Amino acid sequence: MARRTAPSTPPEDVVERIVDIDVAAEMEGSFLEYAYSVIYSRALPDARDGLKPVQRRILFQMSQMGLRPDRAYVKSARVVGEVMGKLHPHGDTAIYDAMVRLAQPFSLRLPLVDGHGNFGSLDDGPAAPRYTEVRMAPSALAMNAGLDEDVVDFVPNYDNKLTQPSVLPAAIPNLLVNGAAGIAVGMATNMAPHNLVEVIAAARHLVQHPEADLDELMRFVPGPDLPSGGKIVGLEGVRDAYRTGRGAFRTRATTRIENVTPRRKGIIVTELPYGVGPEKVIEKIKEGVQNKKLSGISDVLDLTDREHGLRLVIEVKTGFNPDAVLEQLFRYTPLEDSFSINNVALVEGQPRTLGLRELLQVWVQHRLDVVRRRSQYRLDRKLERLHLVEGLLIAILDIDEVIQVIRSSDDADAARTRLRTVFDLSEPQAEYILELRLRRLTKFSRIELEKERDELTTDIGALRALLADDALLRGAVSDEMAEVAATYGTPRRTILLESAGGVATAAEGAPVAKRTVATLSLEIEDTPCVALLSATGLVARTAGVDVVLHPGDDTPRSKHDVLAGAVTTTARGDIGVLTSSGLVRKISVLDLPGLPPTDGVPSLGGGLPLGELIELDKGERVIGLCSIAPDAPTLAIGTAQGVVKRVVSGEPPANRDAWEVIGLRDGDQVVGAAAVTDEDELVFVSSDSSLLHYPAAAVRPQGRPAGGMAGIKLAPGASVVFFGAVPPAAEDTVVVTVSGSSTALPGTQAGSAKVTPFSRYPGKGRATGGVRSHRFLKGEDALFLAWVGRAPARATGSAGQPVELPEVDERRDGSGAPLSAPPTAIG
Repeated sequence: MARRTAPSTPPEDVVERIVDIDVAAEMEGSFLEYAYSVIYSRALPDARDGLKPVQRRILFQMSQMGLRPDRAYVKSARVVGEVMGKLHPHGDTAIYDAMVRLAQPFSLRLPLVDGHGNFGSLDDGPAAPRYTEVRMAPSALAMNAGLDEDVVDFVPNYDNKLTQPSVLPAAIPNLLVNGAAGIAVGMATNMAPHNLVEVIAAARHLVQHPEADLDELMRFVPGPDLPSGGKIVGLEGVRDAYRTGRGAFRTRATTRIENVTPRRKGIIVTELPYGVGPEKVIEKIKEGVQNKKLSGISDVLDLTDREHGLRLVIEVKTGFNPDAVLEQLFRYTPLEDSFSINNVALVEGQPRTLGLRELLQVWVQHRLDVVRRRSQYRLDRKLERLHLVEGLLIAILDIDEVIQVIRSSDDADAARTRLRTVFDLSEPQAEYILELRLRRLTKFSRIELEKERDELTTDIGALRALLADDALLRGAVSDEMAEVAATYGTPRRTILLESAGGVATAAEGAPVAKRTVATLSLEIEDTPCVALLSATGLVARTAGVDVVLHPGDDTPRSKHDVLAGAVTTTARGDIGVLTSSGLVRKISVLDLPGLPPTDGVPSLGGGLPLGELIELDKGERVIGLCSIAPDAPTLAIGTAQGVVKRVVSGEPPANRDAWEVIGLRDGDQVVGAAAVTDEDELVFVSSDSSLLHYPAAAVRPQGRPAGGMAGIKLAPGASVVFFGAVPPAAEDTVVVTVSGSSTALPGTQAGSAKVTPFSRYPGKGRATGGVRSHRFLKGEDALFLAWVGRAPARATGSAGQPVELPEVDERRDGSGAPLSAPPTAIG
């Protein structure tokens, strides 16, 4: 028990009073007040806009200050002062630190503040606020959009003199896209960033299918997308976090092994795990070398600059296996780090642990509420305006009498009263007429008013229909989400790997007792396998050749990708990568990650980007894989200008990693290739929807330097959009054509697609014009994508998301059905 006493010498008119207080009760009450303040006003974000109070106040105050992306920067100290003085009565350091994080591209996947100056790095802090400048990033406009249309509730600030939004409208799913981190009292939050396009695709699916389960949503959101890129190794922890709100995953740096000198190899690091800086990595490597935990490292160089980005060069001593040294680095340094997910956020004022579906549900419901309130606000404003316009039209119809009533009135109040009585007007209408300027009394103004009345009536009807129909409301929300994704979306940066694969021991030729790393060996048996290529450029190899490559849903592919090529080879063999410039570039199958053995068919989700194995010239792109074995079948090649060629791709030139297989004309490029026999059918599809197929026997094999022969006769301005081969008499072969406008930018139009059995198209001779395969709709004048192959056909978008194709249409030259999203590949 504690006692509070008055001063020892109180004034004469003050009566001394002693209050007994229970210490336990006092501590409990004070602690609860402190905990409440930390949880609700500092550490945890709101699940709707993904912002903590200080972050929300910063963005709101910057909007009030007019710091739009097209305006000039202002000093950070000025923004900090405005926020502190009006909304956030705490230390300026806390406000500036929060604003700095909103501006750091290595902290947020989609920064909300555009910073100018030194905003720090992963190893160093930012400059003082008097040296840096800020303004709103374009994405911040979407977070604040509609604040002046009563879309959210406003609450008083700390001194009840101003108001601030309790939550931002948040047209961007900020909590999932940018993540969050905070330590409260008795709880903490740590959320991983994600890709905006993927999250919005999942949210749109949830809008249209409210009962969608987690597996359906993970088709769109396969895993986090970290600002620093890198790789996520092992997705079980990610799935646990999406299901329960808690989980963990490992992140790895993006590395490759190169020759740093003619006789020495090095490990090149171009991307680091999330939150890890290069100085920390260098320090840990030096400590490991000194402590004898790391061996085989001669030097570490930091060649990072603004032009080329991150580049750490770790030189490997002669005689050491770089792969084994890399395994040591993953084990003992931050080149491999772990990230623990703890999705704790405020929902209706209560802290909750949320899975992926719950996080999306909260944001989707928030957007539905925002759009509903905005529509109601606009409806009310338009009704008010229509009321005034109708009153003004009444006055204009009998303007002489209106003027007489006003002139004969003693004052404005009398005129207002008489106008209401004579013309049966409401008080707002009478007041509006009294304030009317004489120039509005022209005939033209009357026509404008009647036009405005009709437009208001139409808009009011549309808004009432939207508010009355939940399906229309959800459609409007979904359309706005798609617009946000198109405006602010960026490609995925982080590679998702199901497993890490095996790595060898440290020193080459060293006795087993002296080896420093007890890991799996790189010695892989030269067993038969299949090399696979996906439409998004992932390559991998299977554990054997007993893989179903075609029928049904067993096609090996990523859950978010389609198969673009497959070659039967051996684990220690070489295969070729055919490019659009007519070159075959050799790669080792051993460099491809092995897919884990499964009872069914493996998934390409554990593949490796092909760009990490070969370097392409500017404008050069990968067409497919081909065998370079001596007994390989001939390779049929088709070009954009309609040239066809058969060439033996096996037996590559000695000591060469790239060689030409077709002599291309100026401006021409390879669009497709396939391994064929004389019995196979070669297929061309042109941009003007002509389809031509004929037996491969009609094309005689030629040598590598040859330029081929005429394959299809093209109309002026047309080009080949697909070339391939199909086996004879394949009943399940289909033709997929996607039409659109030739003037649209690539990837911006969804187009109209048609799927038709290949048997509906009659064959013709080589170098003829073919038959029409697709009838264009209004506004369409070209095919921008086509594919011929074994059913079922699958389409994918730019981010690897699935795009649903229409049902099979038996009409050979029918029109297509509109697609839900722009497709980039079919396989």
